[in-house]
Amino acid sequence: MSRFISTAICALFVCSLCSSVASAATNLVAGKKTYETSCGTCHNTGLLKAPKLGDKVDWAPRIKQGVPLLVTHADKGFKGAKGMMPAKGGTATLTTAEISNAVAYMVKSSK
Repeated sequence: MSRFISTAICALFVCSLCSSVASAATNLVAGKKTYETSCGTCHNTGLLKAPKLGDKVDWAPRIKQGVPLLVTHADKGFKGAKGMMPAKGGTATLTTAEISNAVAYMVKSSK
């Protein structure tokens, strides 16, 4: 009986990992779309001193602060020593989920 329970628990664990990976991929795909339509204007060119997508040196200290803080800054806006981030990247219709997906995409692309 204990082998059956152990096997069932292992199967559930593996399934949960698979669904997490699939969910993360979906979020990154959605994040890329949001990035391309709303974030790329600044993050492709460095406008308003935005860190460019893929610039590991410029993104490293930001990533070190943690994704939740980056999402908050992108959602609420932020003014720092290196530049500023308008609330919702200037696209007032973005949801927090869309912003979170876009931040995840930018972080993954800039590590």
